[in-house]
Amino acid sequence: MILPTDTLYALACQARQAAAARAVRAAKGRDDGKPLPLVAGEVEQLDSICGPLPEAARRLAACFWPGPLTLVLPATDEVPSDVTSGGGTIAVRVPAHDFLRRLCLRVGPLVSTSANRSGHAAAQSCTAALAEVGPFATLAVDGGVGRSLPSTIVDMTVPEPRLLRAGALAWAEISAALRGAPA
Repeated sequence: MILPTDTLYALACQARQAAAARAVRAAKGRDDGKPLPLVAGEVEQLDSICGPLPEAARRLAACFWPGPLTLVLPATDEVPSDVTSGGGTIAVRVPAHDFLRRLCLRVGPLVSTSANRSGHAAAQSCTAALAEVGPFATLAVDGGVGRSLPSTIVDMTVPEPRLLRAGALAWAEISAALRGAPA
């Protein structure tokens, strides 16, 4: 599926379906060693894929979800190794996109990776996503033009959370939220 998000267009599938995750990986030409990120409809939906959120992750979720913040957390055994690449962690977020959140609440967490071939520019429109990975998609939902920045990714599996990828949220805002200061 090609779906709009609150950032860029996504190539998506149900998170617990290993064969679908392999198809997404093949469509992108994504390296087998690189995990696939997930989206959920609400924080509580994450319990089955990454367990209860640690305190620092709960603080960030309260400040920035729904929104363009992705947190890397330990994955539960319910997440197929085709999604985690066998690494034991998973990147998750709750997007600020009503349609996508409602879909997740109906079908469960989704793999949601940028709808482009690896190494190519991320798709900001459904048309661009179809040009990149359209032949592999069984469904494409056009939600208009997306943002130009991806989500910000923070690794929560280390003692001091660290920025893995700059994106739509500034690190200064995230650091302030971790300290409990107003962003």
